[in-house]
Order: sequence, then C-alpha cells, then structure tokens
Amino acid sequence: MKEKTIDYILRATWQAVSRMYNEEASKFDGSMAIGFALLSIDKEEGTPSTAISSRMGMEATSLTRTLKTLEEKGLIIRKKNPDDGRGVLIYLTDFGRQMRAQSKETVLQFNETIRKNISEEKMKNFIEVADIINDLIAEKKIF
Repeated sequence: MKEKTIDYILRATWQAVSRMYNEEASKFDGSMAIGFALLSIDKEEGTPSTAISSRMGMEATSLTRTLKTLEEKGLIIRKKNPDDGRGVLIYLTDFGRQMRAQSKETVLQFNETIRKNISEEKMKNFIEVADIINDLIAEKKIF
C-alpha cells in the first residue's frame, strides 16, 4: 500500500472535522464558519473585526462575508469603537450568545470524545508534531 503524505493526512482529517462540524451546525441553521466566528467574539466586551480575522486565521476581507451573514441572522451588531472612531466593534446579540454557547458545547464535546479515545501520551505527541509543522511553516524552513 502506498504511504499517505503528511499534507494528505492533514487535509483529509481537517475536511472530515469540517464536514462533521457543518453537519452539526446545520441543525441550528449555522455553519462551522459561523460557530468559529461566534467563538472569536468576546461575549461581554465586543471585539474589533480585525481581531476576529486574526483569531480565525483569515484575511479581513474574507471575514466580511461571514460578518454580513452573522448580522443578517441577528447574531451580531456592529457599533463604532468609542476609543477609535475609525474602527468598529462587533457585539453578540442575545441570540448570538445562545448560538455561541451551543458552538462552545459542540467544540468541547468533540475535544472530550477525542481525549477519551486517544491516550494522553499520543495527544501530547500529536500536539508536539502539529506545533513543529506550524513552526517550520512560520519560519519558512520548508520552501
């Protein structure tokens, strides 16, 4: 049998996780991107949109569509930043807080299930390998 490449394993695993989250989120008329965005917004203080994009690891321009969807669904509101008139803070609505709590519960359930089925040592090794891969990429040591 041909050995799978590391990038294939990462991509296939992430696609499976993404599909699973999207299936679960669809029960609540949501998506993984919506849940991830809700979890990236401070539930009390609001969050600058620029901080949301960096927390999610995406470009600010890509986040615009997600924020528009969140606003249309009544999950967030935008308010001028009182400390910086040029900026906007994103706040969760009551419905947004409820959906954020549901998203958090889903993520915690996923983590709990994985941790129940994988030894602590294997999890530690997995995290270490993922960190090394991220460091190699960040330090441009691959290409």
